[in-house]
Amino acid sequence: MKLTYLGHSAFIINTTKHNIIIDPFVKDNPLCKLELSELPKIHYILVTHGHSDHLGDTVEIAKRHNSKVICNFEIAQYLDKYNINYHAMHIGGRVALDFGKVKMTPAIHGSSITESTHIIYAGVACGFLIEIDGVKLYHAGDTALTYDMKLLEREAIDYAMLPIGGNFTMDLEDSLHALELIRPKKAIPMHYNTFNLIKEDPTKFKSPLCEVVIMNPNETLDI
Repeated sequence: MKLTYLGHSAFIINTTKHNIIIDPFVKDNPLCKLELSELPKIHYILVTHGHSDHLGDTVEIAKRHNSKVICNFEIAQYLDKYNINYHAMHIGGRVALDFGKVKMTPAIHGSSITESTHIIYAGVACGFLIEIDGVKLYHAGDTALTYDMKLLEREAIDYAMLPIGGNFTMDLEDSLHALELIRPKKAIPMHYNTFNLIKEDPTKFKSPLCEVVIMNPNETLDI
């Protein structure tokens, strides 16, 4: 299994049979080095919330690849007008899919979709706990530090993808506190350096509690 970082909060998980993209902010992502046409066939899209840098290119990718979108109920209702295949769920829900299991975890953040001058309510923001072939990955989404993360310690997470950029999410200091609560085996910083407001030096993200893996955009990791 492979994990590819596209910059910001976008990742692709490649299994032997499926390709899963999380928060597919590709086309307008200044850090992403891939064009939409260069993506592999995407079987599943996981969306943490409705903001444009996370919902991103979901509609275009889903239409091109006939992908199934995993998201909250409100985003699913929005996608329904595009005749997109989706599976709606909400915080605390867990579902078994043909590649593994997905649980929707809490995230402290907003969620809305902007169309022209209209703002559409897009439910609550979330993170995802993903289990594939015995490997557990936690994508925190956009979130503040919250003591709810302590509940994730019992999951024995292998890879935790955590925002460090601050301003809109946890900053680096709070993300280090999150590691104390979650206790993953490895941590991957995300959601930084995309824009000036979230500039951060990922080399400062160091902890004696776990290995920190800094991934460059378009870099792939064997997991």
